[in-house]
Amino acid sequence: MYGCDVAVVGAGIVGAACASECARAGLSVIVFDRGPVGGGTTAAAMGHVVVMDDSEAQFALTSYSRRLWRDLAAELPAEVHYEACGTLWVAADEEEMAEARRKEEFCRVRGLRAEILDEAALREAEPNLRPGLRGGLLIPDDAVLYPPSAAMFFLGRAPQNKIEFRAGSEVRALNPDGGVILGDGTRISAGLTVNAAGCGSPDLTAGLPVKKRKGHLVVTHRYPGHIRHQIVELGYLKSAHSVSSDSVAFNVQPRANGQMLIGSSRQYGAEHPGVEFGILRRMLERAAMYLPDLGRLVAIRSWAGFRPATPDKLPFIGPSAGNQKIWLATGHEGLGITSSLATGRLLADMVLNRPSEIPVAPYSPARSLLEGKAHG
Repeated sequence: MYGCDVAVVGAGIVGAACASECARAGLSVIVFDRGPVGGGTTAAAMGHVVVMDDSEAQFALTSYSRRLWRDLAAELPAEVHYEACGTLWVAADEEEMAEARRKEEFCRVRGLRAEILDEAALREAEPNLRPGLRGGLLIPDDAVLYPPSAAMFFLGRAPQNKIEFRAGSEVRALNPDGGVILGDGTRISAGLTVNAAGCGSPDLTAGLPVKKRKGHLVVTHRYPGHIRHQIVELGYLKSAHSVSSDSVAFNVQPRANGQMLIGSSRQYGAEHPGVEFGILRRMLERAAMYLPDLGRLVAIRSWAGFRPATPDKLPFIGPSAGNQKIWLATGHEGLGITSSLATGRLLADMVLNRPSEIPVAPYSPARSLLEGKAHG
C-alpha cells in the first residue's frame, strides 16, 4: 500500500504533463507505465506544435498550449530539439487557396500571426517544393520538437521527490475509491487517479469513446536545409475530417540534425502495430507529389503507431462522468504533443479549484454521455 495525492496511468507526454503540473502545484504524484517514459503513442508522434481550428474549442486548447510551449522554450534542454520553424500550409489549387485565406482571417482576428504566400513567395520559402503550387499560408510561431525527450523533461521538471515513476508497471484496473490495482494484485491508494493511458484508456474506463487510429512515419538521412518549415498540404484537412476511411496526406518536418520526418497516414480498424507497406507506399507517393526530389533521398527507418481519437476530435480532460475519484486526460489523437501542456495545466486547475485561463467545459468527459443521449 502506498499513498499519494495523484496517481497517473500513462507516462506519455500527456500523462507526464499532468503529473508535472500537479507536482509543481505541491501534490505528490506517482506515475505508472508498462513501458518507458514516452514509449507508446508519444514515440510515434511527429512532434508538431501547431494551432488548429476545426472548432473554437480545438483552437482555444491548441493556441493556449502553443503559448505555454513558447513560454517554456528557454528552459527546454537541447535534447528536446525545440525549434520554432513555423508551419507552411501548401495550397495546390484555388479551392485550397481559399481555405488558406479563411485560416489566415481566422488567426488574424484572434491575434495570431499568419501570412498568405503567393506562388512566388512559396517558392522562395521552400525551393524544393514542386513548381505550380498555388500558394500557401505561413504560421510562423508553430514549432517542432522531439516528443519522448519532452515527456522526460516534464517528469524531471517537478520538485524533488514530488513524482515517483514506476516503469514496467501494468495497471489492471482503476480503484473506484482512488488509486490503482496492478497486474500482480497490488493496490496502491491515491486521492484521485488520472487515466492518461491513451489508446489503452478504454480498457481502464469502460465505455469511453476513444478509438485507436494508426499512423505511419518515415525518417530520412540527413539533408540539412532541404526543407525549412513544417510543411503540410491543405488537402490534409480534408483527410483529417474523415472519421472512418483510411487516408494519406503530405506532411513533412525538418529535424534539428538535418533529417526529415515524413507523414502522414490515418487508419481506423487497424490492429497490427507493424508497418503496412501499401499504406507506406501511398504516403510516400503523396509526399513525392510535393517534393519531387524525394525519390533520390535515403530513408533510414519507418514505423507505425496508434493515436487515441474521439468522435468530436476533442480530448477528454477532467473528472469522469461516473466517478469523481477517476479523472481523464486522453483522446488527443494527433494533437497530444501540442496540447499536452494545456491539458496538464487545465487538469491541475480543476484538481486545485483554480481559475482556468480557457473554459474547460468543451473537454469535459461528461459530454460523452450527452452525445450518447442526443443520438439515442
